[in-house]
Amino acid sequence: MAAVTTVAASLTVATANQAVAAEAGCKVTYTVSGQWEGGFKADVAVTNLGAAVDGWKLSWEWPSGQQAGNAWNAKVTETDGVVTATNTGHNAKIASQATVKFGFMGTWDHANTAPLAFSLNGVTCVHGGPSRTAMEHTAAMQPGWNLGNTLDATGPDETSWGNPRVTEALLDNVKAQGFKSVRIPVTWSAHLAPDGTIEAEYLARVKEVVRWALARDLYIMLNIHHDSWLWMSKMPTEHDSVLNRFNKMWTQLAGAFTEFGPKLTFESWNEPQFAGSTGKPQEIALNAELNASFHDIVRRSGGNNATRLLVLPTLHTSSEQQYIDPLVEQIRGLNDPNLIATVHSYGYWPFSVNVAGGMRYDATAQQFDTDSFDRVHNSFIARGIPVILGEYGLLGFDRHTGTVEQGEKLKFFEYVGHYARAKKITTMLWDNGQHFDRTMFQWKDPELYAHIKSSWTTRSGTAYTDQVFNAKQSPISAKTIKLNLNGTSFSGLYNGNIALTRGRDYTIDGDQLTLTAAALTRLSGSRTYGVNAVLTARFSQGVPWRFYVITYDTPVLSNVTGTTDKFEIPTNFRGDQLAMLEAKYDDGTFAGPHDWTAFKEFDKAFAPNYTDRLTALKAEFFTNVKDGQRVTLTFHYWSGAKVNYYISKSGSAVTGTTA
Repeated sequence: MAAVTTVAASLTVATANQAVAAEAGCKVTYTVSGQWEGGFKADVAVTNLGAAVDGWKLSWEWPSGQQAGNAWNAKVTETDGVVTATNTGHNAKIASQATVKFGFMGTWDHANTAPLAFSLNGVTCVHGGPSRTAMEHTAAMQPGWNLGNTLDATGPDETSWGNPRVTEALLDNVKAQGFKSVRIPVTWSAHLAPDGTIEAEYLARVKEVVRWALARDLYIMLNIHHDSWLWMSKMPTEHDSVLNRFNKMWTQLAGAFTEFGPKLTFESWNEPQFAGSTGKPQEIALNAELNASFHDIVRRSGGNNATRLLVLPTLHTSSEQQYIDPLVEQIRGLNDPNLIATVHSYGYWPFSVNVAGGMRYDATAQQFDTDSFDRVHNSFIARGIPVILGEYGLLGFDRHTGTVEQGEKLKFFEYVGHYARAKKITTMLWDNGQHFDRTMFQWKDPELYAHIKSSWTTRSGTAYTDQVFNAKQSPISAKTIKLNLNGTSFSGLYNGNIALTRGRDYTIDGDQLTLTAAALTRLSGSRTYGVNAVLTARFSQGVPWRFYVITYDTPVLSNVTGTTDKFEIPTNFRGDQLAMLEAKYDDGTFAGPHDWTAFKEFDKAFAPNYTDRLTALKAEFFTNVKDGQRVTLTFHYWSGAKVNYYISKSGSAVTGTTA
């Protein structure tokens, strides 16, 4: 198919014979009028919007490694990827408001992306305003992905937090997953001179990554990231120095990226936060001051930046109404149609980190997300202000994705993707390397990605649980599970590719799925501990839902001694899985960290090790355990089983017993 790209530009042109004092301009229309495997035909029209030009050279770089060939109405040469089209004798002069046209044949390999920028007679042509409204542009960015823990690493290099260097292949593969935009968080602190000058080599590296992404027709959101807590948070007590440093950074960044077109957006800063303030009113005012300064600097830098879409965050990028309202007021007061609001969402905190009994994505957790997106929609989008959910996910994932049970996390991502779409919020998945493998270019949890991707366009059916437990020491009985149809209809239950028989193997009554005792007995086979079968419920649309048929017995724990740095309880899990830990002193008060709740944080205070058959109490758990006072631990398992265990701490020594 033919592709058409129009670049509207404004520039000051100096001819070979004289300098033109008045501002002039040009408009470049670049059109791929024919394309086939490995080749294409391009037509270029240059309209002079300023004073007459006598003799011209139009230059550009190939973003995707194309090569120019035979040309007409211009002499086209190419050196190191830079193409120069020079006038022929008959079209050297371009009168004001006149247009000169030329064309050429070219070749391409993996992509044929239009040039990102043109220059006329050595001066960069500047893209005009976006052809889409801010709302349309933001919608076109859906869905988005975060290049987390890379250029935002606080060490000396983008690999210092464990991720590999960004490659063009990574961006190719990110785009192939269906993402339309990439948020590129950048922490600049380690690359600033004492006077605030950004290290040239690092700035060039960031520009390289941005250029690679734009060359793949990805929308980009670039920001100041962990600088927010490294030094910007000191603004309440170091107002002028923080503001001056912030202003100098954005002055440099605005100048460095002005050549890039409207698919590049700027985000003022990440997760605004302050220390040592007089309270939230001051913090809200300081965030507004930084947002306003950012807006003023970028707009005054001119060129593409005069109309570039700019992203402004609420305090803490929170969706709470007390933080939304000031940003609504500020954006409306700026009277700039090219502004976007941003918030982040990591869900209901007890569920997001799995603490205080928040092991399920239940009605309370879901209502939190519903209310959050409703506030964002009603406050911003209903008033014509687009919104980007700049980060979303689960906070427990910062340790590993196993902090939340598989089925519960799938329900979260299915609903969040659906409801954000319903409220016209563009989403950007936070990925610090735990989701998409940046070396193998594969999803570490394909089932999770399937639910995320499906949520971009439709809903999927889920269920109250994805686990069907049968106690080995008891006869198998029928099990009933509530389905969350989510607007779908149930179409069948399968064991692999074999359809189970309705009526014999299972029954459906509204949203109640009952697995018969006979089917479960057959599927459990010899009833070895663990997963005996995996069933798949299919629905009229979306992603199937898996049920794990599990044989278990109540786990058995053993006595042990250890230290506060290393305390591991021998555990025969016997097919079961650990869900929660409850910790209380003999008088009923709560023990361990988060002493406002009996239920401790999964993986932070405790963690199962199924391979080595151990349950670890981590050092953090013991920081808030009293010496000489017995603690009753109640381990809750997903089967519903509960096991009590008792520990006592004396200095760094810990003793654990079953009685």
